[in-house]
Amino acid sequence: MDISLILKVGGVGFLVSVIYQILSKSGREEQALLVSVSGMILVLLLLIGQMGELISAVRQVFGL
Repeated sequence: MDISLILKVGGVGFLVSVIYQILSKSGREEQALLVSVSGMILVLLLLIGQMGELISAVRQVFGL
């Protein structure tokens, strides 16, 4: 696992939390919710490739 993936996930989380706070303080809760959902989707898309590699490694170890 590469450290850059961890930094990307942390960066996305930080940006989403800052934008969420700004939007919620200004009374735009709907947009804040959309930002948080889109941040979660972005992180999941980043992790899909790594999960595929993990599954293939497990298959290789157990000979499946």
